[in-house]
Parts: sequence; C-alpha cells; structure tokens
Amino acid sequence: MKILVTGFDPFGGEPINPALEAVKGLADEIHGAEIIKLEIPTVFGKAAEVVAAAIEQHQPDAVLNVGQAGGRFALSPERVAINIDDARIPDNEGNQPVDVKIQEEGAPAYFTQLPIKAMVTAIKEAGLPGVVSNTAGTFVCNHIMYQVQYLIDTKYPSLVGGFIHVPFIPEQVVEKANMPYMSLADMTKGLTAAIGAIVDFSGKEDLKVIGGAIH
Repeated sequence: MKILVTGFDPFGGEPINPALEAVKGLADEIHGAEIIKLEIPTVFGKAAEVVAAAIEQHQPDAVLNVGQAGGRFALSPERVAINIDDARIPDNEGNQPVDVKIQEEGAPAYFTQLPIKAMVTAIKEAGLPGVVSNTAGTFVCNHIMYQVQYLIDTKYPSLVGGFIHVPFIPEQVVEKANMPYMSLADMTKGLTAAIGAIVDFSGKEDLKVIGGAIH
C-alpha cells in the first residue's frame, strides 16, 4: 500500500506550519505502507495542482492531507468537504475568494472514504486527544480536501482520501493566551497512529463508535 501525505507551508503570518513539520517527521513506512511526504502551497488552486500531479506520478492508494487548525486541542480527522471557497484571510499569494464554488460540476459536498472513527480511536490509544470534525472550514484546507474528493469522483475511483487537522505547537502560542497546543513529537506520533488505522482498515468498514457532536 502507498499513502501520499501532504502538509501545507506556513500561512497567516505564522513562521512555521506544524502540519508540515509533523508530516516531515513521519517514518517512510507505517504498518507496511510506503509513505510519500509532500509539501504543498497554501494557495487556492495551486495546492490542488501540486497534489494532482503527485497522485499522477505516484499512483497512491490513499491520500491524507494535513493542515493546521489553530484553536483546536485535538488531532481531528475531517468527515466532509464542501464545495465553497470563502476565505477569511488571503492565501499565500493574496487570493481571497468569497462564496466561490470549488468545482462548478462538483457535488455540494463529499464525505471522506477514510476510517475516521478508527483513526480517532488509534490516536486516543496512543495517548493523545483525537476527535472527529464535521467542518474543515472554508479556507485552503477544505479546498484541498474537496479537490482530492473531486478527483476520486471523476478520475480515480479506487483511491481513498481525507484530511486531518492538527493544533498549534508551543512556539506558536507564546503570545496567544489560553490557546491549546500540542508538541510536534506528539503530532507525528498521532499522525502515525492515524495512518496505521488507514492501513489496518483498508477495504474494511469503519468502526461504529460515537463520534458525533451536538454543535
């Protein structure tokens, strides 16, 4: 099995993106699966072009995009991507689309094929906080998750894909009072556990455990 794992470059004025650094720390093989690590730009459109080219080149069995969600306390696999770009801040090239469809012919939303409940369970078993998320936002994180799902829907039906958000690391919250964070080592540990679940549950149904939210 081959898994493409991507991490965004820094954005929003931050000097580092823990998603990228945690991805860099992953082993080259997890549970027998080959791990292909890729840095992608925090830029609408361009991020999707880079990932599409990597999928074409490497022909992975699964794609896991990783992004930063400052303010979250847990590693959070995403359940769904929606067909809208609505940027609160500009991306790294100054683009700031507002209420723009990602794909005119795409579905209103796509659900991940990854075993998100098993991933959360594995993260918790590794001693780290994990939670299913039901919104990937409307910035470049949701954008890339949707674009990968669109490729799966239109070009790569045997591919599976999804997204996981990570918190800030300690260096990023020195001047951010009461902001949750996680060490980079723990992020890589949690991602490793989540990827292990992707491998172990390949071709199987996800765990039927509670992962919903009231709001």
